[in-house]
Amino acid sequence: MDFLLPDEIIEDRRRFTDFLNVHLVPNVGAWYGEGAVPRGFFQEMGKEGWLAYDRGAKGTVEQSVLKQSVLMEDLAKISPGVAVAVLVQISLGTKGLTLFGSEAQKEQYFPSAIRGETLLCLGNTEPTAGSDVANISLQAEKVDGGWVLNGTKGYVTNGSLGDVALITAVSDPDAERNRRMSMFLVDLASDGITRKKLNKQVWIPSDLTRLQLKDVFVPDANLLGACGRGLQQVLEIFTNSRVTISALTLGTAVGAFELGVGHAAKREVFGRKIASYQAKSFEIADFYSRIEAARLVLYKACWKKDRGDDFRLESSMAKYLTVEIAREVGLWAADLFGAASVVFEHPVHKFPMDAWAASLGEGTQDIQKLVIFREVMARLG
Repeated sequence: MDFLLPDEIIEDRRRFTDFLNVHLVPNVGAWYGEGAVPRGFFQEMGKEGWLAYDRGAKGTVEQSVLKQSVLMEDLAKISPGVAVAVLVQISLGTKGLTLFGSEAQKEQYFPSAIRGETLLCLGNTEPTAGSDVANISLQAEKVDGGWVLNGTKGYVTNGSLGDVALITAVSDPDAERNRRMSMFLVDLASDGITRKKLNKQVWIPSDLTRLQLKDVFVPDANLLGACGRGLQQVLEIFTNSRVTISALTLGTAVGAFELGVGHAAKREVFGRKIASYQAKSFEIADFYSRIEAARLVLYKACWKKDRGDDFRLESSMAKYLTVEIAREVGLWAADLFGAASVVFEHPVHKFPMDAWAASLGEGTQDIQKLVIFREVMARLG
């Protein structure tokens, strides 16, 4: 068993670091103040091939999830908020197209999406439907030539910025719970769509938006996947994106940890460096070990997914473990900086909040434990 990253990914990581040092690091402070990720950043990502797909002589090929996870960790170390905006584009948007899009839909949206020119988002959560994914109420009524959508999606990342949304809707209210939903590609410039950007305090500078749909017409050609299979499709998208959000959460933990250790090694308290106190040195050892353990579980999930094996158990364990360590390390690092950590502009301020946000995306901690339990019981018979 080889625990070394492939040389190709090591080189890609070096080039990606150079890219971030040019396009993200000098600008991210201003983006935090503005509360938005510029469209131009996605286009630069696409131009350099950092949006999860490689374009070559043999066509467009999805990058390994291991590579995607390594790069997502490095992006989140700098800004979990920018990372989640990128994650929505690649792991919810283009991944949904890859899994369920028709050839015509892929031809229309896919090339511009991986160039960062068409921005995608996914809308499922509603006031009555969060962890209970199937409990949505947004309606899709069949009409000649398409569907008419009415309802609200409550918390859509990239909803303000996006051009096209993957929207779940009740297409057959009388059907069984697992057959009542379908998924649609909705042009967010359509008549009847109202966007309200929400004043969130996590994952800044990405946006979180409420989408109101009133008599929005969606042509038959924009039904994504099979009619009545919306629940299964959105769950499959979430299962896939659970790996990359674990990488994002790992990066959140690492970013906070590195800031905290750097501060503890330099700051003197009562005549001694903070890190020289045994209590703090033991905490550093404990957190480092647990970050490394979470990374190994994440890499196992990547390995299984890239092999084509069932990775549901490992992806939920990775999500659960990375959230646990990110929460603890984020608060620990903020404590080390003391009062400075409550200042919005301070680099450490974002990490406790963004670790909290990570616990909600792609399933809460209780949902992960439920998935883990079910997988364990299935394996034990």
